[in-house]
Amino acid sequence: MISSVPLLIGLSAVMVATEGDMPLVLVTQRETGEDALPFGVFNPERHRTFDLSLRGWVREQTGFELGYVEQLYTFGDKDRETPEATLAGAPPNARVISVGYLALTPDARPAGASFEAKWHSWYRYFPWEDHRNGRPGLIDDLIAPRLMTWALGNDQRLERARLAFALEGERWVEERVLDRYELLYEAGLVAECARDAGLPKPDVRLGEVMASDHRRILATAISRLRGKLKYRPIVFELMPDRFTLSALQRTVEAILGMPLHTQNFRRALDKTGFVTGTGAMETGTGGRPAELYRFCRDKSAGLATSGLSAPRKTAD
Repeated sequence: MISSVPLLIGLSAVMVATEGDMPLVLVTQRETGEDALPFGVFNPERHRTFDLSLRGWVREQTGFELGYVEQLYTFGDKDRETPEATLAGAPPNARVISVGYLALTPDARPAGASFEAKWHSWYRYFPWEDHRNGRPGLIDDLIAPRLMTWALGNDQRLERARLAFALEGERWVEERVLDRYELLYEAGLVAECARDAGLPKPDVRLGEVMASDHRRILATAISRLRGKLKYRPIVFELMPDRFTLSALQRTVEAILGMPLHTQNFRRALDKTGFVTGTGAMETGTGGRPAELYRFCRDKSAGLATSGLSAPRKTAD
């Protein structure tokens, strides 16, 4: 039997840059006041490919031209909140299948005056993910007690909580961003859950709310990027043509949300052959001049499974 429910394919872009020691994501704002990822509906009559359609929507909504892009995941759960369906004048019962993309840029320049897009730290939405200055207090003060109450008497829930948030001696695994967000959603501890189910807001505010399921899409992108840093030299898509090794380390730390052991990081970096000195020195910083390096893209092309080592400075 052929379904009579209209089906739309939406395209969402998680556009990431870094500035100093902060990982940034480009967002727009809905009429509801909620932050949202750049989003547009794929029109097979106008758009030849998903990629071209995505680039067009991002350009139209933010003024940015996408560079590096990779497909992230397809989000099609039936119970997704789908206000986007109304944006294209579609029937209110339309089902939206959203294809998420990860886009990286070394330039977090401001959007033009005619656009409402803004760069925000992704830790604005996931404050429990930034461990660069130690384990965030809200994990043990706010999150853990509520998760334990929610999981009481259910061994599977307790185990998920322990593993996701490194409770009771478990090790923090930085790639489990999506697992942690979905656990908080299931436990009713993020505002999106209350909004989607028509329930009262939780008694704590754990990060800024995003439209629809865009915080879940962003969590998926962060998980992907954190994992991929370790087996692909993808971090260099976020770097300018010339950079110091300190700037490279700060970028990796910003993405992973944890401090790295400097000597071990540089020792491992030397072995990869990914960077080479330019002979030029950074000037105008007020500190000791540091040599500028560049990424050897030709050397990395034949390395199928090589990324950057991420030796932790301290254990959580």
